[in-house]
Amino acid sequence: MMLSILLLPALVMFGVSFIHTPNARKVLPVTSFAILIPIVELFRLAKPYRLWGDYLVADDLDTYILLISSIVGIGVTLALLTLDKHVEVTETAYRRFYRFFALFWIGLIFSILANHMGIYWIGLEMATLSTVYMIKTNHTPAAHKEAWNYMIVGAIAISLVLFGIILIYASAKPVLGEDAMLFDALLGRAKDIPSPFLFEMGFAIATVGMFVKMGFFPMNLWIAHIERASFYPVAALFSGILESAVMVGFFRFSQIAEVVNRSHLFGFIFIYALLTIFIVAFLIYRAKDFMRLFSLSGIEHMALIALFWVSGGTFAALLHFGAHAFLKPALFLSTGVLESQGRYHIAGALRGYKGKGGAIFGFLVSLFLLAIISLPPSPMFFSELYGFGAMIDMAKQSHNLLAMIGAMLLLLILLSVIFYRFVAIYQSMKYEGETIEKKVHSSELFALVIFAVALLALITPPSMAFLRSVA
Repeated sequence: MMLSILLLPALVMFGVSFIHTPNARKVLPVTSFAILIPIVELFRLAKPYRLWGDYLVADDLDTYILLISSIVGIGVTLALLTLDKHVEVTETAYRRFYRFFALFWIGLIFSILANHMGIYWIGLEMATLSTVYMIKTNHTPAAHKEAWNYMIVGAIAISLVLFGIILIYASAKPVLGEDAMLFDALLGRAKDIPSPFLFEMGFAIATVGMFVKMGFFPMNLWIAHIERASFYPVAALFSGILESAVMVGFFRFSQIAEVVNRSHLFGFIFIYALLTIFIVAFLIYRAKDFMRLFSLSGIEHMALIALFWVSGGTFAALLHFGAHAFLKPALFLSTGVLESQGRYHIAGALRGYKGKGGAIFGFLVSLFLLAIISLPPSPMFFSELYGFGAMIDMAKQSHNLLAMIGAMLLLLILLSVIFYRFVAIYQSMKYEGETIEKKVHSSELFALVIFAVALLALITPPSMAFLRSVA
């Protein structure tokens, strides 16, 4: 019953997308709001809550990620109402976008709630394929080319995940039988896995697939190119929902890998994330437009979340995860307004907005830009504080204290480069360039206010207490 209620708003959205009237799009934000109702109900239920036997099981982590994703979905559907004020988009493209957004949402519900590795993979594949069509709703040669690139690279990434799952299943089948596909069964018997080397190989391959899908090394630019070519709500969905679904898979697999061999897990993820941030810092320093800048910044933050998680800083990872999921879609949706009067013009982008709405928009964009580089009291300031604390604790327990402290210093230098670049861009947006009159619409403003309120809610004592209980 609960599963049907969770899927119902997305099915309504899918049905409404076939109605040939411009007013249909006004119904769609309502369906996004409706998704919140069963998710709030899930919070009240005792965990783990079985929605479909052992296959779909909701725990506190799943519910938290579903809540974040649904808030992002509300913001995106609100901003979509005025998409045609900023870019050329037909009613047919609108309907197609909502149709595939509904399928995308169904796939993500299955991925996030999956306790079965196969269902997790199917949900992810469904979300990937529907994203291809959302990219193609922008009828430009660049968008069509990037849709093909997304399908090719996405297929490679998802194939790696599938191959990793097969190896993990093979490693645990002698002790678990067919239950070796279940995350909770694997976690409960991780110490008994007879072929830990086979498991670790499967974990490493699946992780590389998930990291490639999020733009980690060596595919740091492919998502930036796609997000640049597609409509900006697609970028918001990528960063706020799709990456969340990928990351929840990483959380599940790494929990099992930690029991099998914690030092191997930490070493592998630390080196991979550090290499990714090293390249991303260089690319951010060279970024010339908002979309690529925010896209590359998203990769940096996902790498930090992975690092905090495997360091034992699960509270820090979840706080950073929530803050990133709200901040990045807010910035991508702001880009639709910032660039509508002149793409790629960073200088003066924050000037020229009139009235109270314009002032609020300027304030919120400034807030989001400064929050993404972890200035206090941003949730990211606290998450990085706790995250680095967890890494130092991990270093003290290891036999390579000096090497790990050196690696952390290198990481801090790279984050400082990114910090410097964002501050320089903010100054250029505010104090340089021409002042051209621009307009922000109320639905876009409402979406940004929702993200700002959600960010503030993250650092309230009840939210912090909940995240600590999940950790």
